[in-house]
Amino acid sequence: MASIFQGVGTATTLSSSTSFDTNKFHLSSRRSLSERKVSFVVVRSDAGKMNVGLNKIGGRADQLVTNAVATKPDTSAASTASKSGHELLLFEALREGLEEEMERDSRVCIMGEDVGHYGGSYKVSKGLAPKYGDLRVLDTPIAENAFTGMGIGAAMMGLRPIIEGMNMGFLLLAFNQISNNCGMLHYTSGGQFKIPVVIRGPGGVGRQLGAEHSQRLESYFQSIPGIQMVACSTPYNAKGLMKAAIRSDNPVILFEHVLLYNLKETIPDEEYVLNLEEAEMVRPGEHITILTYSRMRYHVMQAAKTLVNKGYDPEVIDIRSLKPFDLHTIGNSVKKTHRVLIVEECMRTGGIGASLTAAINENFHDFLDAPIVCLSSQDVPTPYAGTLEEWTVVQPPQIVAVVEQLCR
Repeated sequence: MASIFQGVGTATTLSSSTSFDTNKFHLSSRRSLSERKVSFVVVRSDAGKMNVGLNKIGGRADQLVTNAVATKPDTSAASTASKSGHELLLFEALREGLEEEMERDSRVCIMGEDVGHYGGSYKVSKGLAPKYGDLRVLDTPIAENAFTGMGIGAAMMGLRPIIEGMNMGFLLLAFNQISNNCGMLHYTSGGQFKIPVVIRGPGGVGRQLGAEHSQRLESYFQSIPGIQMVACSTPYNAKGLMKAAIRSDNPVILFEHVLLYNLKETIPDEEYVLNLEEAEMVRPGEHITILTYSRMRYHVMQAAKTLVNKGYDPEVIDIRSLKPFDLHTIGNSVKKTHRVLIVEECMRTGGIGASLTAAINENFHDFLDAPIVCLSSQDVPTPYAGTLEEWTVVQPPQIVAVVEQLCR
């Protein structure tokens, strides 16, 4: 374990350059470590029970038909999993994935603020420090740039660190480490070093957490060469993506949404690992392809119930892999439906939706019967006031209205 300290500072000394082929592959004032205790309401992962309020087009979410029965079965991986399983909240599924990998591989370690005996700001690492010790579950000072660099150095020396940002926005303080070192060292070292590191933490628009704690950093990190990005949305895929990210030899950023931690689902008892580069078919359909990820999956599925009652048959895909995109799954859907709607919580300018729109236009333009529409968050700091906060994020009635317009 001493190698973790041999790697300290190593990541800061190497210069950056261009990167290898990536096709193979939110900030606040300084705060106390006891901060960020947030309570949630437990919701199920069947999407129809996610609470939403006012929206941009003036409707209310409670106008949606919540008891609609979809005409197509849910074919998500979670729904087709073995009936022999156990029920977990999403943060517990993440912890189970962490614990299984720490048990399997002694090189796996965790570092970050309050990850040790406090158990993490959202209790993802609760109970791991007493079991594995203070060196494998390492509490760090409030110094994101330093401990991110230490984790990268540890990865260069052969360990497999999981670096937790107490809030993803705080990792902006470590942007140099993530971009110039984490993403590029494999290339700049001529392949001498692998960087098997996982960077994870809570992000997204919560419940009145304020602008600096409501960041969506997918758009910040997507342009860094050599980085893979995935976003979990259910307990099933949270565990499977966590395990896959830890086993990957590439640096992986795992985005977790702050409002989904208490989402509950039954997951299999047997071990499973998901593909980091594969999208999930949530609901097959014929009329339009709706691409989404993270929390917006539940807004889309709530809208889908209303759309089914109106006679529409939307196909819903959780893209999961934000970089690279699963263009095989996406392309097959576009070739079938010929219409695309992208729904994201990321900012509109330079967001994941913008990159996805470009990729679809470049590869599947001839199969489109209508322009691609992207519904994104507004390009404004997230307001603290609850009603204003909801106005900045895409709501289900907006999705219904756009689908009706595209399918005329």
